Amino acid sequence: MLLRVHYEDQLAQASYLIGCPATGEALIIDPNRDIDHYCAMATNADLRITAVTETHIHADFVSGSRELAEKTGAKLYLSGAGPADWQYQFAVEANATLLRDGDHFTVGNLRVDVWHTPGHTPEHLSFIITDAAHADAPMGIATGDFVFVGDVGRPDLLERAAGQAGTMAAGARDLFHSLNRFRDLPAWVQVWPGHGAGSACGKALGAVPQTTVGYETRFNNALRFTEEAPFVENILAGQPTPPPYFARMKTVNKAGPAPSGALTTPPLLTLADLAAQRASGTMIVDTRPAATYGQQAIPGTINLPYNKGFLNWAGWFLTPEQPFALVIDPADLTAVCRLLRLIGLDHPVGYWSPSVVAEWVAAGNTPATITQISPAELAALGPVTLVDVRNPDERAAGRIAGSVAIPIGTFRAYTNDLPTSGPIVIHCQSGIRSAIAASLLLDQPAREVYDLAGGFNAWAAAKQPVLRDEAPTTAAIAQP
Repeated sequence: MLLRVHYEDQLAQASYLIGCPATGEALIIDPNRDIDHYCAMATNADLRITAVTETHIHADFVSGSRELAEKTGAKLYLSGAGPADWQYQFAVEANATLLRDGDHFTVGNLRVDVWHTPGHTPEHLSFIITDAAHADAPMGIATGDFVFVGDVGRPDLLERAAGQAGTMAAGARDLFHSLNRFRDLPAWVQVWPGHGAGSACGKALGAVPQTTVGYETRFNNALRFTEEAPFVENILAGQPTPPPYFARMKTVNKAGPAPSGALTTPPLLTLADLAAQRASGTMIVDTRPAATYGQQAIPGTINLPYNKGFLNWAGWFLTPEQPFALVIDPADLTAVCRLLRLIGLDHPVGYWSPSVVAEWVAAGNTPATITQISPAELAALGPVTLVDVRNPDERAAGRIAGSVAIPIGTFRAYTNDLPTSGPIVIHCQSGIRSAIAASLLLDQPAREVYDLAGGFNAWAAAKQPVLRDEAPTTAAIAQP
């Protein structure tokens, strides 16, 4: 047996190639849309892809299962478990084999046993892998979004992201019973999860790439509960706010993703195009580092730095329905376009080199700036509008007096309610989200926009006063 992992850092997402060298066959589990990776993995291992499957209808990326199966001629296996509302609508058209609890299929000498493990989603499957040529017991289980390292898949996404009211408590109960079954696996069985640290599919995923049943049974917090009610209460508490694009991904992957096709490069735009694109409502995404952007920015743009968190924030703020263009180093353009396609953002209308900012200023325009401010400087600043863009659970653990809560995910909806002049200070936990939020305020030239360097962590570390007596709610906008 051969095991290979493709890990997409921007999604904190793992796909697996499981191969039988004796027969040259391979199975791919949970491929994303960038299917060339999997073809290359198989070729490099001298294998051919004969089976493709996925654990569930994904919410955080466009699935590549159907396209990969069509390209390679592999058999496509999809979940047939769960209620009718969560069946794959394209399964018949794609000639897919539907899998249910207790089914199995083979890939060369490998036996793949199918478990229905609902909880994260109603149709979720896990795959138990046995190297039947050498063993009569399983080596590992591909758990998808069922069991992670140190965590389990959140059961609230159908309700909080996809709008399926009343589903999260039922999902939590299903998850509890699925975990009871997981405990019965031999302790040595390896666990190959679908996500790692940084994914929004759980609360606190570990950064180690894989684990074992025995380790998780002993140390995974979710597995310490032996009664259903306290488990349900615990698993639903403190879940991070899901990005809005999750609902769109669920719909796309359920209906059947369109083939990605060849990657095309968007056209290079000119300075003259800038005014026209801004006037037409195109969202201009400036991918320069936050510190560089803050020194000289074009008002009305949004700063989503091209770093490890780029794709996550693109999913928060970009949609296929609103045209967008990029300010980006040309050397990064292909990589960024590839990433954007993973979440269905296929068609930037064009791009500018970062030099367009200096050209725009040289043409007589006044750039906007974001001033970094220290905790001590904030304390001495005087009357300000102080905005906290953290999640409610972070704010509940400690807040700065006088701040108003506008979580980053809803920030755009509130920008017009903030004062159009005077100092506005934005802060988050460490300084990443606040820089993004600050960029959305630069369309009003009379505003003085500040970003608290180091965020709430720096404020607390500087021994500035912290309040812990407020319920985690979104406050109304307060004038300074």
